[in-house]
Amino acid sequence: MSQIITDKIRWTTSDLELLAVDEWKRYEIIDGELFVTRAPHWQHQGAAGNIYLELQIWSRTSGLGETRQTPGIIFTDADNVIPDVVWISNERLSQLLDEEGHLTGAPELIVEVLSPGATNERRDREAKLKLYSLKGVQEYWIADWRLQQIEIYRRDAAQLRLMATLLPNDEITSPLLPGFSAQVHRFFA
Repeated sequence: MSQIITDKIRWTTSDLELLAVDEWKRYEIIDGELFVTRAPHWQHQGAAGNIYLELQIWSRTSGLGETRQTPGIIFTDADNVIPDVVWISNERLSQLLDEEGHLTGAPELIVEVLSPGATNERRDREAKLKLYSLKGVQEYWIADWRLQQIEIYRRDAAQLRLMATLLPNDEITSPLLPGFSAQVHRFFA
């Protein structure tokens, strides 16, 4: 007699502690599903670094918040991620940073740089978009270094919705970041 098991395994934060440490891999859990990725492509890291730099310069000038690369965000035991770049206001940071230095809630802005492959794109365009919508992220940028474009998702009622796709010669601004602007091509230089 055969038995069919229909429940899928749900991963949690504590499960990650049992995995062997590998500095070349990134482990994320979204709705209990484990995503394992390798160290990103050189151009991926360059784009993330450039986006971080532009946001960091603005953050230091404005004094309104902080920018970080690859921070840990532990929303719940079954939802924890490592986005490429985040910006968080000083007020939210003081409320959401735990003793281990992880965010425990949504920063205002999250940026993901796409990695090649259907699984990677599904994670960023579907799973993370849904998670960030549910958790209250105000703005989500998906950067594609191969196409040199940025998709801008902004909160519309209770959901993040695509508002614009910006190309290299376009200028990016945000209502979250008063006075911030950058030419999109600078992110991919």
